[in-house]
Amino acid sequence: MEQPNIILIMTDDQGWGQTGYYNHPVLDTPNLDKMAGNGIRFDRFYAAAPVCSPTRASVLTGRTNNRTGVPSHGYALRTQEKTIGVALKKAGYSTAHFGKWHLNGLRGPGVPVLKEDSHGPGKFGFDHWLTVTNFFDINPLMSENGSFVDLKGNTSDIIVREALKFIKRKSEQNLPFFIVIWDGSPHDPFVASEQDRKKFQDLDEPSQNHHGEIVAFDRSLGYLRKKLRNFNLAENTILWYCSDNGGLSEVKPNSVGGLRGSKGTIYEGGLRVPGIIEWPSVIQPKVTRYPASTMDIFPTIVDILGLPNDDLLKPIDGISLKPIFNTALDRRIKKIPFSFNDQGALLDNNYKLIVSSIEKNEFELYNLENDPFESQNLAAEDPIFFEQMKKEFIQWNETVELSRKGKDYKDGKVLKNPESHFWMEDERYQPYFEEWLKRPEFRHRILKGS
Repeated sequence: MEQPNIILIMTDDQGWGQTGYYNHPVLDTPNLDKMAGNGIRFDRFYAAAPVCSPTRASVLTGRTNNRTGVPSHGYALRTQEKTIGVALKKAGYSTAHFGKWHLNGLRGPGVPVLKEDSHGPGKFGFDHWLTVTNFFDINPLMSENGSFVDLKGNTSDIIVREALKFIKRKSEQNLPFFIVIWDGSPHDPFVASEQDRKKFQDLDEPSQNHHGEIVAFDRSLGYLRKKLRNFNLAENTILWYCSDNGGLSEVKPNSVGGLRGSKGTIYEGGLRVPGIIEWPSVIQPKVTRYPASTMDIFPTIVDILGLPNDDLLKPIDGISLKPIFNTALDRRIKKIPFSFNDQGALLDNNYKLIVSSIEKNEFELYNLENDPFESQNLAAEDPIFFEQMKKEFIQWNETVELSRKGKDYKDGKVLKNPESHFWMEDERYQPYFEEWLKRPEFRHRILKGS
């Protein structure tokens, strides 16, 4: 078989319950539903962290975010990390990134990534990029390989349209491609067209627009899948979709399918997200409760392509999901570990250890099969298993602390990284302020200063 094309798609703040295939009470996602029906639908897919930048770091590295210099949102991914973009570029793939980046240390609403940015997509293996630093909405100002481009329309439609131009070029050149599409929807501020929010008139205005953004994303996904078929590429293209973290607590109706917690928490509502892999020539459609995470993406691609194992920086926290593509495996051997600032979790199939505070030694234990809403702490009821899970997490976290200090890198130390800061405080962006004061998405932030 020829090398498969690979497209990774990620939404921004879409909750686990916000799909049609999970019977959302007001939202229809016909294209996600079709994709789920034609691939592997993971009912227990997990973001590596409950906020955006850390999860994005895990996708690119296969490692928990705390190893990579990205403990929370707005931190820069260390250039010492080995990434999927570099590995696939080395393997002969044409590589491209479209949409939100948020791995260069900049906070605030998305602005164009500068050409000279030391931690932009080009530094991590992407030949072509059309990118902003963070979340973005209608009529975005973006950066195409460092040149600013003022685009008109819905952002989901825009980035898929631009990605398809790249796909068409590469397919005509008979070159395999690796594309990352990180959508800005449905992150706030919520901005949807009147048509896209029309169905949600009974909701409050923010929730109308939030769901309207998901409608637009679903439409863009449908267009992408249609064009892949038209280009005769669909059969041998791996299309992998997920969200970057759990849903938002303020959105109505409930965005996480009734799970406990939401974005920013380490309970199921903060970590569990929708996830689908579609690869028609290889994968038979099925629904699985096999636990999987964004840390598994890079190891899975390495396994599929037979890439050198040293393309992955060790320790690696994810595993290859290739063995489950056409088998009935439902139990995961390797536990899924999570780290987020001073918090964490350890998932052992149906059991989940919650680490409320590593420093304060605060732990909880839940059986997700019997208690999917994490309401009954079993720490006192099953003390032996509880202590075993605690011990395993603590031992694993000790390796994470070594990674934090740079012990995984060739020279054993961390090189200087940009501090997390707002772009409004960055002198490199100040020459653009006068012009950007005319743009509603930037004006308030520039005047406020952060």
